[in-house]
Amino acid sequence: MTKVFIGGSRRISRLSAEVRRRIDRIIDQGIPVLVGDANGVDKAVQKYLHNRGYEAVEVFCSSGECRNNLGKWPIRAVATGQARRDFDYYAAKDEQMAQEASLGLMIWDGKSAGTLANVARLLRQDKKVVVYAAPAKRFLTLKAEADWERLLSGCGRDIREKVLRAATGPLPEAGGRQRSLF
Repeated sequence: MTKVFIGGSRRISRLSAEVRRRIDRIIDQGIPVLVGDANGVDKAVQKYLHNRGYEAVEVFCSSGECRNNLGKWPIRAVATGQARRDFDYYAAKDEQMAQEASLGLMIWDGKSAGTLANVARLLRQDKKVVVYAAPAKRFLTLKAEADWERLLSGCGRDIREKVLRAATGPLPEAGGRQRSLF
């Protein structure tokens, strides 16, 4: 069964008309949605789905403690194995959603390393990801490593390094070159 992982930047709290239209197509097709519980895009997507009365939603929460579940949908408690509520604590649920999803829709503010880490998680599993680049107000479809490289080429070194750390852990340098996520 096809499932879509919808996520994005915590700095974005409103969905553009273009993103709402994409979500409407997901609703019209009855595709189940996997969404996190963070403020920002997660909460905005939940609000939109709840207002539309959409029920095919599952909210993923770290250690079962949901920060947001606006539609009172079923929750998926994802064990984190740690007590400290840092990036890794919340990333565990993202990893699980990427594994269970068939494809992704990510709403990106042009800076969020966490959003790009989710893109990488999906692409490494040969899953298509549609990225809405909010600053440019356009959709990008990524299917392969070359698409990923093109997306990252427009980012500053600081963002690329954060993404590599977020998606793969500490970054070993080899001859001054960053390693690929693939």
